[in-house]
Amino acid sequence: MSGPLAGKVALVTGASRGIGRAIATKLAAGGCDVAVNYYNSHDEAEALCAELRTAGRRAHAFQASVGMPESVDEMFTAIATRFDRLDIVVSNAASGVLKPAMEMSLKHWRWCMETNAFALALLAQHAVPQMRDGGRIIAMSSLGASRAMPDYGFIGASKAALESLVRTLAQELGPKNIRVNAVSAGVVDTEALQHFPNREQLLANFAQRTPAGPVLRPDDVAGAVYLLCLPEAAMITGHTLVVDGGFCISG
Repeated sequence: MSGPLAGKVALVTGASRGIGRAIATKLAAGGCDVAVNYYNSHDEAEALCAELRTAGRRAHAFQASVGMPESVDEMFTAIATRFDRLDIVVSNAASGVLKPAMEMSLKHWRWCMETNAFALALLAQHAVPQMRDGGRIIAMSSLGASRAMPDYGFIGASKAALESLVRTLAQELGPKNIRVNAVSAGVVDTEALQHFPNREQLLANFAQRTPAGPVLRPDDVAGAVYLLCLPEAAMITGHTLVVDGGFCISG
């Protein structure tokens, strides 16, 4: 398989389903071999790898909790046995607690921050030495980084920290020809959204206020990640690309 990303190796965290799966599939279609990270979804991760191999790409699944240094250490050791380089890292795995901020604890804070923000630093620290010819690091954010959303306070704060870290890493890693950006998605109806108590309201509000169309798909978000990985995006860094169909401009 040829493509604009032929010969590249990408690591996508939380890649077994939802937006992560769409990103891994899109990058593979562009020519990437893919390291598929998962936490609990072993069968789904292996099924994705089988699909990508059928399409002619190398693909292997690696279990890790991305907010835990020891687990990330083990994952990169395992990745090195399968791939001799990394060119693209997509920090997509996320977690959090949906509760009012007044009910949150220190444990909840650490959970959100470690999985959603600190993970990006861990991934960068391990990946950069493997990016011999430069590379791309892309973090997945959300509109809650800059907007107040019910029960989303600590997750939103972690996403705001993530976007700040993206800017810092972009400055530090620019001289190494490594571009660091974030993609902030609107409301996407994935399995993760089923955990939101106001899911139906979120979807209805998004559909009503989005001028580009009522539905945002995982493939739409994956397309934005793909764009940032192309050679033509070489001068885009430290940026948060919003993919929301125009939701945020509608009041």
